[in-house]
Amino acid sequence: MRRASSSADRPVREPVIERREFVRRRRRLLDEAGDGCAIIVPTAPAVRRNRDIEYPYRPDSDFFYLTGFPEPEAVALLLPGREAGEYLLFCREQDAREERMHGPRAGLEGACGSYGADDAFPIDDIDEILPRLLEDRPRIWYSMGEYPAFDGRVLGWLERLRSRPADPSELVDLHPRVHEMRLYKSRAEVRMIRRAVELTAAAHRRAMAACRPGLAEYEVEAELLYALHRAGCRTLAYPCIVAAGANACRPHYTANSGTLRDGELVLVDAGAEYGCYAADVTRTWPVAGRFSAPQRTLYELVLEAQRAAIDAVRPGRSWQAPHAQAARVLAEGLARLGVLRETRGDDVMGRLCAYPTGHWLGLDVHDVADYRVDGEPRELEPGMVMTVEPGLYIDPAEAAVAAPWRGIGIRIEDVVLVTRDGVEVLSTSLPKSVEDLEGIVGSAA
Repeated sequence: MRRASSSADRPVREPVIERREFVRRRRRLLDEAGDGCAIIVPTAPAVRRNRDIEYPYRPDSDFFYLTGFPEPEAVALLLPGREAGEYLLFCREQDAREERMHGPRAGLEGACGSYGADDAFPIDDIDEILPRLLEDRPRIWYSMGEYPAFDGRVLGWLERLRSRPADPSELVDLHPRVHEMRLYKSRAEVRMIRRAVELTAAAHRRAMAACRPGLAEYEVEAELLYALHRAGCRTLAYPCIVAAGANACRPHYTANSGTLRDGELVLVDAGAEYGCYAADVTRTWPVAGRFSAPQRTLYELVLEAQRAAIDAVRPGRSWQAPHAQAARVLAEGLARLGVLRETRGDDVMGRLCAYPTGHWLGLDVHDVADYRVDGEPRELEPGMVMTVEPGLYIDPAEAAVAAPWRGIGIRIEDVVLVTRDGVEVLSTSLPKSVEDLEGIVGSAA
């Protein structure tokens, strides 16, 4: 008898960015540029770690956004109005010896067949071929300053061409155009970020459950990495932060070399990168599974500030509104609790809160696009993805704070999507209430 299949028997279809979306992105940029323009987009070079060892490769975000091409040594050239095809890709050719050593390459055929290029050329021939393709195109869109070595090549090509009056005479910064596009996430991009956040939440849960006094910070990091690697996600969006005790008062601490001690909190800020899209989530919990009275009081204040900040995320409001709400709740709460021994206004709050309450999120963990437009704070719009992450960082030597509160660092960070009606929190699967945290921490130890 044949058993009926269930949804559990079928493999989960992981989200992907399909080729037609890359086509739409290029089409939008090509239409904006117009005839007479050429758009040059290089990917990131491979970077040497030491001697003959390279860091794991990750493509440039703008290049990947427009092409989906994952290999190094590649340059995209977009030529609006070119009858023979507007999307050209320079990349590595297939090489049997290199591929036996390092794995397959797309090659010129794959650049067209798998990644949608209209034409593909060997990257080794770029100095000969690309300048000829720029002839009779007076405007070049290209972003200087990202890759200095490649900048020099572009400037050399333009200098050679400027002997003719119809050749390139204007160099336009590409960054603002692409970065404005990247600010508004498509449904497919939201699915990618959502998946990165799901993997991140599961990794945080594992770290919470394994937590106990006596562990090194890097052992908690190892639990996070294990969970992500087991799920098929081998890349973090940024260096993991595991900061116990007073280390949590340093918002960007990454040494992860301290020891978790009974009676202290540990702050964990870690996010997966899935398909080049980032997650960014932070939780703070008690090392031994129970908050002390001062820790609980401050934690619930930060949680109240975060809830107020998330409530302020709405279409039409300033991107600064969440920060303003969080800062208000924190300032009022610290005054109400008598945490501050003396009031010094913004100077003290600046030290205790350290930095803004959120940032854009996407292909980069601190994603691109301006926060101000025409000198004014940008308004939030549907499709924007950002973090909401208020924190308190009370240094052990902070004289403006009464002694029982010193040495406590707390941050609570979630990923949110601005929707037509308001906001969706993408990281709700990771608990953050005092009761939930105390129920999870140490449960596997």
